[in-house]
Amino acid sequence: MFEQMFSSVGEIKEVFTLVDYYQYIKGVEYLICVAFFVGFPIFYRYIHKRENADD
Repeated sequence: MFEQMFSSVGEIKEVFTLVDYYQYIKGVEYLICVAFFVGFPIFYRYIHKRENADD
């Protein structure tokens, strides 16, 4: 399952109906949301880390 999913990343998907297009866009949207929810806390900690822990 994961092999098929990762092999199709970046590939142009051919859609025939509006429902197929909507499902494809929703899948891409969910991947963007997961990437944001993982990446934002990491980025926030990087931005707000202290150089000197003596304070």
